[in-house]
Amino acid sequence: MAVQVGLKAQVAAPVSRPKRDYLPYLLALPIVIYEGVFILIPIIQQVGSSFTSDVIGIGTVKFVGLANYNRMLHDAKFFNSLKVTLTFMIATVIFAVGAGLISALIMNRNFRGRSIVRTVITLPWAFPDLPTVLIFYWILNPNFGVMNVFARALMPWLTQNPKWLLDINLAMPLVVAIASWKAFPFYGLVTLAAMQSIPHELYEAAKVDGANPRQSFRYITLPSLLPTLMLLGVLACIFAFRQFVLIFLATGGGPGRVTETLVISVYKTAFNSFDFSYGATIGVAGFVVVFAITLLFAYLQRRQAAEAAT
Repeated sequence: MAVQVGLKAQVAAPVSRPKRDYLPYLLALPIVIYEGVFILIPIIQQVGSSFTSDVIGIGTVKFVGLANYNRMLHDAKFFNSLKVTLTFMIATVIFAVGAGLISALIMNRNFRGRSIVRTVITLPWAFPDLPTVLIFYWILNPNFGVMNVFARALMPWLTQNPKWLLDINLAMPLVVAIASWKAFPFYGLVTLAAMQSIPHELYEAAKVDGANPRQSFRYITLPSLLPTLMLLGVLACIFAFRQFVLIFLATGGGPGRVTETLVISVYKTAFNSFDFSYGATIGVAGFVVVFAITLLFAYLQRRQAAEAAT
């Protein structure tokens, strides 16, 4: 009887619900506000501006529908900027992420002075953009730059120093080299962290089975690093697409528009020609391209993860 009464009392007692912890929401609130005010609202304003005719000197702003986009689709300068942007992006991803992978392989080895080498390798990433461009201006100066010495030594048939950043054939490779030199330490550090998380037992087992270092890299290191490399590829694409300071300070988009990316084109259209609506239209087009590339990488990463799980 007493047991039944106790059970009834337990059943009748109200169930206490756990209190909701609002601390995580409060901690995330400043980030949400920042993203909304400084990123989401400007994007919405830019999209809205692309449907108007906001040109200084014309008068009031009026709705023009898809006229700016129709103009963009018939603008040869836009397609040239898109081609330059994609070229710069692909080259930067290959060289920056590739150099980061090579530097990670070097820094992962045990040798004397490894900590010093790691510190020195990370220096380019720590340099601001303006000093970086100034350094390369001195190196690539057509009159007294040190690159002239190497050019004369490797190509003794040269009768005059190359123009380097002013040369229509050399400007893009040099801009890619500068951007890759500055970015590769970040990719190298991330790759090194992922590399050090690979279980050492896998390499020992492969060594017992007779695998050489090249085979260990191909069948153990590279597959283990593939998700990290794909993520770095997405970040490198985004960073390359939004790269402005290095290109603008180094070449200003020239010579002959060979280094004029979409970001440089937006700046010139909006602030040199004062055609803000058309500049916003080009910016929206660049955003769509970056978003499509991100979705492609996300699809490939999910597909790779599904294949690895099976």
